[in-house]
Amino acid sequence: MIHIASDAESAAQPSLAERMGQAFSPDGILAKSPDFEYRKQQQRMAKIVGKALETTRPVVIEAATGVGKSLAYLLPSVTFAVEKKRKAIITTHTINLQEQLIHKDLPIVQKIIGTPFKSELLKGRGNYLCPQRLDRAFQGTPDLFTTSEQAELKLIWEWSQKTQDGSLSDLDFTPSPKVWSQICSESYICTPRRCGQTRCFYQAVRKRMAEADVLVMNHSLFFMLLSSTEDVLPEDANFLYPKDFLIVDEAHTIENVAARAFGLHLSESSIRFELQRLFNPRTKKGQFPHQGDSIGCRAVTEALDAMEMFFRAVEGSSHFMNQQSREFRVRETGLVDNTLALPLHRVIERTKIAGDAAKNETSRLEFQDLTRRLASVQAGMTAFLDQSEDDHVYWVERSNGENKSVSLHSAPIDVSPQLSKLFFRGDKACILTSATLGVGEGEDLSYFRQRVGATSTVAVNIASPFDFEKQMRLYLVKSMPAPGTKEHEAALPKWIEHFLDLSQGRAFVLFTSYTQMTRIAEQMEEFCEDRGWTLLVQGRNLPRHQLLAEFRRDTHSILFGTESFWTGVDVPGEALSNVIITKLPFAVPDHPLTAARLEHIEESGGNPFTEYSVPEAILKLRQGVGRLIRTKKDQGICAILDNRVLTKPYGRAFLNALPPCPVEILS
Repeated sequence: MIHIASDAESAAQPSLAERMGQAFSPDGILAKSPDFEYRKQQQRMAKIVGKALETTRPVVIEAATGVGKSLAYLLPSVTFAVEKKRKAIITTHTINLQEQLIHKDLPIVQKIIGTPFKSELLKGRGNYLCPQRLDRAFQGTPDLFTTSEQAELKLIWEWSQKTQDGSLSDLDFTPSPKVWSQICSESYICTPRRCGQTRCFYQAVRKRMAEADVLVMNHSLFFMLLSSTEDVLPEDANFLYPKDFLIVDEAHTIENVAARAFGLHLSESSIRFELQRLFNPRTKKGQFPHQGDSIGCRAVTEALDAMEMFFRAVEGSSHFMNQQSREFRVRETGLVDNTLALPLHRVIERTKIAGDAAKNETSRLEFQDLTRRLASVQAGMTAFLDQSEDDHVYWVERSNGENKSVSLHSAPIDVSPQLSKLFFRGDKACILTSATLGVGEGEDLSYFRQRVGATSTVAVNIASPFDFEKQMRLYLVKSMPAPGTKEHEAALPKWIEHFLDLSQGRAFVLFTSYTQMTRIAEQMEEFCEDRGWTLLVQGRNLPRHQLLAEFRRDTHSILFGTESFWTGVDVPGEALSNVIITKLPFAVPDHPLTAARLEHIEESGGNPFTEYSVPEAILKLRQGVGRLIRTKKDQGICAILDNRVLTKPYGRAFLNALPPCPVEILS
């Protein structure tokens, strides 16, 4: 058990780094567990984290798979938080890691340190039911909800009487977005003053947040809380709370998450959704009918018609390259006339009047919330059409499929100045870590540090303890035709079949194109069926988590996946014994944000291909290959069906960034 020092003892005892070195040593406190395996890499990371916390400094750490990075940052973080009465904020990209930290790793830390501490998994407030809004929704059901929606409300009310959590994940069915939006917690409606004395699930979470020693959340929520106007951050807050400190795990995603968080996003469907909360011309339901406001109903109807015309004009003025194109970059202001501004203004004015005339406080607050939402839409549309942020890229997206929708977006081209100010001023304890931050440039992680504004921050590269020379074999196919050609796609099934036979199925086959993946899957169904292997394909019926569960269960199954299966997937054991990379994962240069980043590098005198495209693809390849070896007992093969690793000058950089293992070149 680690001794938690009192204030009086702190000056006399060894440093946190020294105590972590002892805790993770072969004869330390962790060694008393039969599951503990001494890893010098894990011990080193724990000492580095301990020193960074004690000296209040940022640090960037790549800790390769097998290091045990979660425990290496959790034990010093919790010890420091409890001793110094500070709050540890831990952010991750995936829900899988958040749940692992809360349900597995933090309970282990609790046993190690002995002293009780409080940890909390934080979700966005929209995930929580507001009982007061639910009661109000029941009172107004005939005017606000259709018959089927009323049936949903009844089920939710019955669930609300027994749930202890009050969050969407605890509900055994998925409610319609309209119903949930009327009963979930909202910042201007569900406040401590109004809900603090009731059985309010979000206010209970807020209280636990304030009392917690450790908060776990995702990156997006962290950025949202930073910019939230709901609560004014304390003057002595480092990040969200007084004297808190930050651990950013899965930090390789932070640049893109930050770009989205600092940007603008307005969709046709979301604006329609907000307007129809006031009045739906088809069902005749909404807040305005509930108030008996026929003028408001008419204003919404006109705004919905204007919105349809506006977004069709946007779509017509966006010169998409073809029917399949999803994005169009807007380079000049005034893409279309803002014909929605006046109709939207009339609705906003009407919501203000309705709010003032509301007979009870709850109704008044509902209208005030909708007023703020629509005013935000109005301001966002003006900002988009005027391109008010010089350092942003602007683009239009359209969704394909049955429910087509157009959306407006902007994002900062370079987030490094903002992230540098937030994370790397030098006087705040902040640890950024991931298994893949480097691109083979040595130990300084210069590419990642430059992208996130950490150029003067200490960086450490901690290698994996795995013996890749014995555990893994890499196959390269020199005779593969050039990627992007019909010949390359025609050759894929033959070589995929070859490597699947070597591993008897049990493989991830990773693609960079969803369309190509589905075509190849169709061609290979008979091959897999003949061998009795289940072929699981992303996008076919099963959601991602069920696909993974079935893959783990069926030992010889094969999973075809794209983007989301390259990273954040952990399948230890023989179920995953082969990873086949069909193509080097270069980012598509025609996405507006990617194109703008490339242009920015070129305008600064750099080489966009070598300075951005290649490093990004190397990181993605490392993540994909990293799915293979997850424990010291794992054995497997990896095949790269892209001959550019052998024929192009940059190919050597890709190979150098992969784990050192035997390589076999097939002709």
